[in-house]
Order: sequence, then C-alpha cells, then structure tokens
Amino acid sequence: MSAAPTTVQHPAGRHYDVRGHRLWVETEGAGEPLLVLAGLGPAGSHVIFHPFFSDLAGDFQVIYVDLHGRGRSDTPEDLGEITFAGDVADVAELIRQLDLGPVHVYGFSYGGLLGQALALDHADLVRSLVLANSLHSPEMWQRNHANINRELENQHPDVWDRIQELRREGAVSTDPRLREQFAAATALVRFYDPGNAAKLLSEPGARNLELYPLFVGADVDFIIGGQVAQIPDFRPRLKDIAAPVLVLAGRFDRALYPRLQREFAEYAPRITVRVLERSGSFSHVEEPEEVFAQVRAFLKG
Repeated sequence: MSAAPTTVQHPAGRHYDVRGHRLWVETEGAGEPLLVLAGLGPAGSHVIFHPFFSDLAGDFQVIYVDLHGRGRSDTPEDLGEITFAGDVADVAELIRQLDLGPVHVYGFSYGGLLGQALALDHADLVRSLVLANSLHSPEMWQRNHANINRELENQHPDVWDRIQELRREGAVSTDPRLREQFAAATALVRFYDPGNAAKLLSEPGARNLELYPLFVGADVDFIIGGQVAQIPDFRPRLKDIAAPVLVLAGRFDRALYPRLQREFAEYAPRITVRVLERSGSFSHVEEPEEVFAQVRAFLKG
C-alpha cells in the first residue's frame, strides 16, 4: 500500500553502525524504552508511526528504527543480502548498543514477527511485547492474502474482474498493471473507514519497492515466496515467550481477521488479545487514543 508523500516531522535521529552497516534511529521522550518496529510488509520505514507515537513520548522513551535497506538506513547493492534472520540480528545488536537494558517492543505487522523472534531468541533484551495487527507464521501471511482476495471479489467485483483478466494474460503480482488494481482497493480492505487511509504518512524512500517482491515473492498476492516463506512458524514456541505479550487486533481488519489474531492466545493462553472496535489493519492510525490507552495500561501493568 502506498501513502501520498507529505511533510513528516521527525524527532532527532542518527545512524548507528550495526553489523557492518548503518541503521537510522530516532528517539523522543523519556522513561522506559519502547522500541517500535515497522511493517507495510517487510519494506516499510518507521515513518508509518509518525506523528501518532509522539503521544507515548510523555511516558516512554520511544525509539524508531529503519531496518537495513529501508528508510534512511544503508541500502546494500545486493538487496538479496537482506533476510529475516539478518533483521532480527540487527535489532538485537542495536538494543545492545543502545545500552538501555531490556526494552518494551511494539511490533506492527512484519515488525511483530521480528518481535517474536527477539522475545524467543534474545529474551534478555525484551521486557514486554506488543503485537499489533501482526502474524505468527508464513501460513498466516498466506491466509492474509487469501482473505484480501476474497474481500475484493465480494466487495469490489469490478476490480476483481480486472485482476482475473490480467491473471489470464499471465500477469503476476509484480506486474505494474496488477499492482495498480490491488492498490485501488487497499483502503476498502485495510481500513475501518477508507477515508482514514489519507492519515498514513509517507515520504520519498519510506518504502523500498524493489525489496518487497524479492522478500515476499514475485506473486505474493496469490502465493508467498522469498524470505517470507522461510520465516519460522512461531506458534509451537509462543508458550515459551517469557515476556508479557499483548496482541492488538482491528475488528475490521479484513486481511488478518480477529479470528486469526485469537490464535496467538490459543497457542499460549498467557497472551492477552484485545480487539479494537473501530480499526482495520492500521489501528494506531484509526484509533490512536484507544491503542495508546491499551499500550500504557499493558506496559505499566
């Protein structure tokens, strides 16, 4: 999904040398550290959190990071060097360099997958974990796309007819004509109020469009591939996460339905699931006050 470029007000930031490349990090506020990890698939920068998360800066030190190859961080000549395991290792090393002790982690979408890996494999670095509109496995990622396609077929049949026509011509997800069709209906599928899509900020470089198909596969709207297909299935290990975990789900998330989000607690009953009643996939954009009330209560509890 692409948001319109706009002027983004950034807090102070700097580059950190991490595992042979530089990661861009911004911080604002004071208090216990809260590291926020972005989504928009695996290709988005931290910009999707601005200006909303400034609301938490009165209670926490909010730390924004751009992953390798995204946003203002270094981009390798070969994007194939970017892997899920590398992202996890980068964030773990960054937390150590920041020397803030264990941090609270807020993982949105793809960022939630990173958060689960950190909580399991670097437990000493994670104080608590919030999984916002996120996933637990490649299977859930695949179901996410199946749900989107079903919603398009039923709610936007004209778009779906054009998609099917292009498919018959042999077009795959990376075909610009097909991307245009999916983008036209994104606000309908991903938001409680499609008009709220305009609140999602962007800027040049905020999403690495070349990385996305390499990471998720050339035909991701129908079958996942690339790095995403190799991400671990965290369901069998969710019960082993020592840190408290809160899952936030949007009632009107038509890709990652609340039914799918409830599976986190089915595999690990200690996990708390909260459903936000006026949200789709971007709860911090559509219901920021409720999201941050839930986050404050969880982190301070």
